[in-house]
Amino acid sequence: MKDTYYLFNPGRLERQDNTLRFVPKDEQGRELPPKFIPVEGLETLFVFGSLDANSALYTFLGKKRVSVHFFDYYEHYSGSFQPKEYLLAGKMQVEQTRAYLDPARRLHLARGFVEGASANMLRNLKYYSGRGRDLAAQMAAIEQYREGLADVRDVPALMGLEGNVRQTYYSAFDHILNEFELGGRMKQPPGNEVNALISFGNMVCYSQALDAIYHTQLNPTISFLHEPGARRYSLALDLAEVFKPILVDRTIFTVVNKRELQAKHFDNTTNGCLLNNAGKQIFLKALEERLKETIQHRTLNKKVSYKYLIRLECYKLTKYILGMEPAYKPFKIWW
Repeated sequence: MKDTYYLFNPGRLERQDNTLRFVPKDEQGRELPPKFIPVEGLETLFVFGSLDANSALYTFLGKKRVSVHFFDYYEHYSGSFQPKEYLLAGKMQVEQTRAYLDPARRLHLARGFVEGASANMLRNLKYYSGRGRDLAAQMAAIEQYREGLADVRDVPALMGLEGNVRQTYYSAFDHILNEFELGGRMKQPPGNEVNALISFGNMVCYSQALDAIYHTQLNPTISFLHEPGARRYSLALDLAEVFKPILVDRTIFTVVNKRELQAKHFDNTTNGCLLNNAGKQIFLKALEERLKETIQHRTLNKKVSYKYLIRLECYKLTKYILGMEPAYKPFKIWW
């Protein structure tokens, strides 16, 4: 897998020969010494500051198949530059649309995303329960919700059940975290440090899912759990549901409980609580390490990274949609 690079400062990004040259600016707008980013081996750029660039740069990035994801000042995902699709397949597009239009197949896929997400949330709670945290009530409630998954008959009801699972799961955070409190989930704007971490991490996870979809024949706009059209790349939202507990939440538990993130890494303003640049760098470093971590895959019988697991999930979706597999089985932590 290729690398991800994060740009926190505002600045100018340009092509220089066959590599990238980034000239950052300080808070007073003065140019700082340039940094060179080797384009070979680069897969994704995450941009958190304002960026000066021209069409020649994006043409170059497109040829090198480098995606660029943009976030605004309030850490909201703004949009992406995606290189020209190189795996377009008409048959895949037709079959993905048919799967969405078939109520039974759409519900099967949507149920799979909720099943995978809830199983991975439950696994997180069991992990911390084994380390002395009192999470019995939350685990029992989520188990009960999961038993009801098979009886759900439409996607809106499934979304409601997923909401109940997630609300119960979030109520366990204050038993797991040694520092800070979540209280209730607040998104726009996040009202405290833990809400800020969840919102920021979820958007990065969404972008990772979008990148994984780009390298397959799937169309990111045709989704099954989230309604297409509510968000532009709604299939990335579906996929991210499965991986948020594994990637984002576990990273939050680690950086908070190890006190790698402290109050000084957040800015509390009238627009909510946000990570500052130092805080973003600490969190993203921990998340990047998590993405590069490998596991021994039971089916493939080889080591794969957490990042590549998202791509494998896309391949599983593809096989089900094309009729090569009778069912979609979501990824669940087995260790």
